[in-house]
Amino acid sequence: MAKTKRLYRSGKNKVIAGVCGGIGEYFNIDPVIVRLVWVLFALAYGSGLLAYIIAWIIIPKNPKHK
Repeated sequence: MAKTKRLYRSGKNKVIAGVCGGIGEYFNIDPVIVRLVWVLFALAYGSGLLAYIIAWIIIPKNPKHK
């Protein structure tokens, strides 16, 4: 069977909670780009902060990272 890819919060590449680092690892892109997009989304629409908090709660921490 094919190994499925899971989305986790990053323990290695985190600034606040590891959400953007985990998304960057999942899509194999630089987490700084994810952070910039997230900040722009938060400033432009105002719901980015709420989305970040929800992602912080929903996305589990990567068990491989301490």
